[in-house]
Amino acid sequence: MTIKQLIEKVPKFEAICKADFSREIKSVYCCDLLSIVMGRAPADCAWVTVMGNLNSVAVAVLADISLIVIAENSSIDESALAKAQIKEINMIKTCLPIFDAAKLIDEGLSAND
Repeated sequence: MTIKQLIEKVPKFEAICKADFSREIKSVYCCDLLSIVMGRAPADCAWVTVMGNLNSVAVAVLADISLIVIAENSSIDESALAKAQIKEINMIKTCLPIFDAAKLIDEGLSAND
């Protein structure tokens, strides 16, 4: 499933940084501890988190994450958003809790199998 397809399927997901919405999402990963994400998040995943800071963008670059999903109406630092645009990191936000957002992404991935 591409990021564009995900956005079209889930109206509660709002695009905030469109780098390459044709990029594939192959899995979903949830964690807010950046050192864990850096070492364990699979490449090409949608990472669901509440961490909307500059370090999150750096971790997404290092782990080759397809999409950062900022859940629970968490705020996104302006510096993080600017760096995401420079580094071409896709970001969306949602009011949904982390679990619910991840579940919707997983359901979308399962429907495409």
